[in-house]
Amino acid sequence: MKRTDHARIARAGALAAALLTVAACGSGGGYGGGGTATKSSSGTKGSSTSVTPGLKVASTSLGKVVVDGRGMTVYLLTSDKPGKSLCSASCLSVWPAVPAVAGKAKPAGITAPIGSTADTSGKQMATVGGWPLYTFAQDQVPGDVNGQGIKSFGGTWWAVSPSGKAVTGSGGSSGY
Repeated sequence: MKRTDHARIARAGALAAALLTVAACGSGGGYGGGGTATKSSSGTKGSSTSVTPGLKVASTSLGKVVVDGRGMTVYLLTSDKPGKSLCSASCLSVWPAVPAVAGKAKPAGITAPIGSTADTSGKQMATVGGWPLYTFAQDQVPGDVNGQGIKSFGGTWWAVSPSGKAVTGSGGSSGY
């Protein structure tokens, strides 16, 4: 086994442990508690919490996806409803909500409607195609898609295509 494989396995184990810990602290409302990660990923939790408003399209290993103002992949949660976030406080600590986008100009390349809704804490968050948007705490640099396909917090996390649909592939195809 190569050295990089050992490092990847160690990071995946650390992520799984972190998600299990957060899930154990859930609200018990069915969406924050009891969720576990079922997909390994790479990366470690970042220390940057700066937010740059805005959305745009970028190319990743999944194809073209919607990213936030810092270039970080945004995800939807399948247990959410269009226009309604069900991600609890413990969920939001792993999957931070993308802040609502100010202004009326639609970013180039995004064909789905852009809007906003309230997260479970009452703060406004961005939506694309009606779906509430989140980033993943384990994505470290623009282009990371470590949250792709993770099952936790009552649903599955998928990157978002410019048409507002879930990108359900694991790489090489945009799914839209």
